[in-house]
This record gives sequence, C-alpha cells and structure tokens, in this order.
Amino acid sequence: MGWRHGRHPARLAGPAVLMGLGVSLASAIGALVAGAGVVAMALPGRPGPWPVHLLRRAAATAAWGAAAVYVLGLSTVLASEQAFGDGANSVPAPACRDGFDEATREGLSHHRSSLLPLRFDCVRDDGSVYSGDPDYGWMNATSAVLALSAALLFIGAGYATELRARKAAAS
Repeated sequence: MGWRHGRHPARLAGPAVLMGLGVSLASAIGALVAGAGVVAMALPGRPGPWPVHLLRRAAATAAWGAAAVYVLGLSTVLASEQAFGDGANSVPAPACRDGFDEATREGLSHHRSSLLPLRFDCVRDDGSVYSGDPDYGWMNATSAVLALSAALLFIGAGYATELRARKAAAS
C-alpha cells in the first residue's frame, strides 16, 4: 500500500513553495508601499492629526516587513522538505548535505523541521543537531522584532487617539 500517484506529501509542498514566494513578494511590495506612506508624512499637505497617521503607517510597514521575512523563511523550510525524498540523491535531505563538510555530515540519520519558529535541523545518530541553514536565526529574530514593533506602534496610535479625545473633552 503506497501513496496514490501525485499524492505523496512531498509533492504537495511544490505549490506551497511557489505560493509562499508569491506571498513574500506581495508582502515586500506592501512594506514598500507602507514605507512610502511614512515618507509622505514629511511632505506638505499631510493629513491631520499627522502623528496618529504616522504611527499607523509605520506599524503597517513593520507588519508587512515581518510577513515578508517570515514567508521567505517559510518557503525555504518548505523547499527543503520538498527536496527530501523526491527522487534519487534526496535522502538524507539535501539541505543537510549540501555545503557541509564530511565531518559535519558524518552519522547523519534524519531531519526535523518546524514552521514556528522556522528551522530545519539535521540530526546525527548520536542525537547532536546542526541547522540546515544558518539564516533561520536572523529570519526568526527579524520577523519577531518587526511584529512586536508593529503591535507597539498600533497600540501607540490608539493611545495617541485616546489622549487627543480626552484633551478635547477636557477643554
């Protein structure tokens, strides 16, 4: 009993990788558009109250940036998963073999991946682990910092609006 033709889980990752790259590109474009909105706040004729608009636009820029970085890493993990078990020379996973010296690959038994946090770990027979790609560290950190910044900026915009309403009610 095997997988029906075309239904193997590794084959299903192909469209997900392409979709992930498309979403990453759309997120990067969104970040650029939102960043242009932040820059537009410095030009004459900006809408009032401009600090609230600036905070919201900066939050949108940070959120789109976090999405772009995360989806870029997600598509890397999915591509590594797809390459595993996909034809000749695919076991162990190419992400665990390519670019590593023989001493590092010695005793390689399997891999494990995670989508949150992003990682693709290569496991040796003795239980020791090494990362299939060192870029996952900065991708995780960058997406987390940008997401936290976006949340704080959105909260700050809400606080500025509330403060402005309280000052208007007091006068």
